[in-house]
This record gives sequence, C-alpha cells and structure tokens, in this order.
Amino acid sequence: MQRKAVLSSKKEKMKRRDFLEKTAVSTAVLGLGVSLSSFVSLNVKKITILHTNDVHSHIDPFPADDPRNPNMGGVARRAALIQKIRKEDENVLLLDAGDIFQGTPYFNYYGGELEFKLMSMMEYDASTIGNHDFDNGVAGLYAQIPHAKFEFLSANYDFKNTELDGLIKPYKIFNKNGIKVGVFGIGIELDGLVDKKMYQETVYNNPVETAQEMARILKEELKCDLIICLSHLGYNYKNEPTKICDLQLAALTKDIDLIIGGHTHTFLDKPTVTKNSIGNEVLVNQVGCYGINLGRIDFYFDSNKRKASEGKSILV
Repeated sequence: MQRKAVLSSKKEKMKRRDFLEKTAVSTAVLGLGVSLSSFVSLNVKKITILHTNDVHSHIDPFPADDPRNPNMGGVARRAALIQKIRKEDENVLLLDAGDIFQGTPYFNYYGGELEFKLMSMMEYDASTIGNHDFDNGVAGLYAQIPHAKFEFLSANYDFKNTELDGLIKPYKIFNKNGIKVGVFGIGIELDGLVDKKMYQETVYNNPVETAQEMARILKEELKCDLIICLSHLGYNYKNEPTKICDLQLAALTKDIDLIIGGHTHTFLDKPTVTKNSIGNEVLVNQVGCYGINLGRIDFYFDSNKRKASEGKSILV
C-alpha cells in the first residue's frame, strides 16, 4: 500500500511537471507575485486575454514595399490568428482599447461600419472608446453602434446629455470557467484633442477616481477574480509628468490586475509589471497600432484563486 501511495505521488508530480512544461510556464512567470510552480494543485484554470489598440481602420495588411511595416497586419490574418488560439484555448476574451476609427479610406467611405462589422465577425467581447472614435461626432459613433455585436465600455465619460446615453456601459462581467472577470473602460480627456462640436455634451470625469471606484465595485461588491481596465489614456508621458497615463493609473489605484492601453501607439514586447498604491503588482500592456500586433496575456488560477500570468505581443 505504501509503495502504491509513493507511485501515485510520483505520478501526480509528473503530471504537474508536464502541465507546467506544456503551458510554457516556468518558475519566473510574469507578474502578480505568484508562480505556477508554487501551486499545490493540478486544478489550475487558464484565462487567455487577447487585445488590440489603435487599429485606426487598417483593414488590409501593409503593402510589401511599405518602408516601415512591410506585409504586416490585416484583419484576415488577425482573424485567423484569433481563431487558431480559440481552438487551442477554450476560455478566451478579445478586447480593444479604442481608436478603432480613422486612418484609411475605409473610414472615410464607410464611416466605421466596416470596422465594427469585422470586429463583430472576429467576436470581440468589448472595447473602450478612443478620441478618434469621435471623428464623425457623437452622431457618427451612434449611427455605427448597431453594427457592433460587442460592448462599448467607458466609466469616466458621461453621455447622459447625448445620443449615446444608455448605449455605453461603465463595465461588464464575463464568466469564464468559473472565473469572474470584470472589465471597465477609461477614456482620455477630449478637450484639446477633439473639437467640442464632435463630442458635444460628453462630460469627462477624473480617470483615477473613476477607475478606483470601478475596481472597488468589481472587487468588493461584485466579487470579481480578475479586474481589467481598458484604457485610452496613453502608456506614459515622459515630457509631461503631470499628465495622467496608464503607469500613473496603476500606481494610484488598487485592485486592478491588468491595464490594456492605447493612444500613445506604444509597442511593448510583453506587459510592464509595476506596483499599485498598496504595493501589489499590476500588468500594463499596449501593442502599438494599426493591427500590426495582437497582445496575449494568459492568467492562471489555482484552486484558491491565486493568480499568475505570462504575456507577449504576437506579430500579425
């Protein structure tokens, strides 16, 4: 009996080791303070977050003779990549951090209809709103929303005196394999970036205060296991240290696990790991622009809902 117990224990250890090797997770898993190798249970749940930002109406790949991004990007390739990942991993969320509009003749001609239809075909789950998404005004965005089969999230834009009232939610909760994921949106100040007549009576509220309140609600009241902020604030402003950015947002708040950013077109090979207001780790990521890259972050949860993660940027 004792020999059988030892053999069983060895088999469990081998299973656990094989699991870690197959998921490419080592003792140096990125971020959130816990490595999977320290988990004592095989009952590990995996959630995959895929994300884009600042695609700017780039439907086609760049031409082969483009001097900066030859033969890169394109919706068809992104869709194929997303489909491949979904076949390999069951629990996937696909998110966008804004500036879907403006940048190619597709937007000038279709006004955003094509972008939203294609995102819907790729089964995006949610997006926040970037400043360029107001380029045809509130009315232009309102006219295209029926083509989107995904949620638009913005917690710090108050649309109550506009046509968008009731169409934009502050947050949404997704349940994936018993893991409760709370996602909310935060937008950049529009004054100075967007003509007033384009955003009309949209009210901009403090992003730090709003983000902290959203995180509190999602964590304490709604008991989310993973909290994600879709931000269009920008990654960092070295020459404008007082301007709020994703790194500052992470440092000044708590309970946010991941900030997916946009606006500054910052190309990161993997998420930045930084500390929040109480010293816990936060991941901040952004994958450049124009659909050239797809961000991927895998979160792993043990039976006690402790989490670890690894992330990378995938060239499309």
